[in-house]
Amino acid sequence: MKRLITTSVVLAALLTSVNAETAPVPTTTTSVPVQQVEKKSNSDFDMNSMVKDMKDAIISMSKDAKDSLISMKDGAVETTKSAERTVANVSKDTKETSVKVSDDLKVAELSTSKDSRDTAIALSTDTKDSITNTSKDLKDSSTVASKEMKDAAMAVSKDSSTSVKTLSNDSRDSVKTVSNDSSASVKTLSNDSSASVKTLSNDSSASVETLSNDSLASVKTVSTNANDSLKTTSNDTKASIESVNDNASATVKTISTDSTSSLKNVSDNLNDSTKTISNDI
Repeated sequence: MKRLITTSVVLAALLTSVNAETAPVPTTTTSVPVQQVEKKSNSDFDMNSMVKDMKDAIISMSKDAKDSLISMKDGAVETTKSAERTVANVSKDTKETSVKVSDDLKVAELSTSKDSRDTAIALSTDTKDSITNTSKDLKDSSTVASKEMKDAAMAVSKDSSTSVKTLSNDSRDSVKTVSNDSSASVKTLSNDSSASVKTLSNDSSASVETLSNDSLASVKTVSTNANDSLKTTSNDTKASIESVNDNASATVKTISTDSTSSLKNVSDNLNDSTKTISNDI
C-alpha cells in the first residue's frame, strides 16, 4: 500500500508538472507555502506551517493520482469491452462464414457424388453395350472369315494340284524338246565349226602368202624410193651450197669495192675539208 501511494504521488507530480493548465489546484496550494516560507524565512522559521503545507500538497497530489488511476481504469475497462465486443463480432462472423462454407461444401459434395454416380452408371451401361456389340461382331467376323478361309484353302489346293500336274506334263515335254533340239544343235555346231576351221585355215594361209609378197614388194619400192630421194637431196644440197658460195663471194667482193670507194671518198672529203679549214684560218 505504501509503495502504491508513493508511485501515485510520483505520477501525480509528473502529471501536474506536464499538465499545469488542467490541474490548477496543486499549483495554487504549492505556491502559497513557498511564499509563506520565504516571508517567514526572513524573520522566523515556522516548522508547523511548512509541514501543513507539505501535507496539503501530498493530499492534493494523492487525489490527483487517484483521479488519474480511476481514469486509466475506466479507459482500460472501456478498451477491454471494445476488444471483447470486437472478438465477439469476429467470432460470430467467422462462425456464420464457417457454417455457410460447410453448407456449400456439403451441397457441392452431394451434387458431385450424384453426378459421379450417374456418370458411372451411364459409362457402365455404354461399356456393357459396347462389349456385347463388339463380341457379337467379332463372333460373326470370325465365322465369316473361317468359312472364307476354308473355301479359299480348298480352291488354292485344287488349283495347286491342277497346276502341279500341268507343270509336270509341260516340264516333261519341254525337257524332251530341249534334249532333241540340243542334240541337233550340237551336231550342226560341230559340222559348222569343222567347216569354219578349214575355211579359216585356208584363208589364213592365202593371206600370209599375199602379205609376204606385198611386204617384199613394199620394201623394195621403199628402198628404191629412198635411194632416189637421197640422190635428189644430195644433188639439190650440193647445188644450193655452190649457189650460196657464189652469191657470198660476189657479195663480199661488192662490199669490199663499195667500202674502198667509200673510204676514198671520205678520205678525199676529209682532206679537202682540212685544206679549207687551214686556208680559212
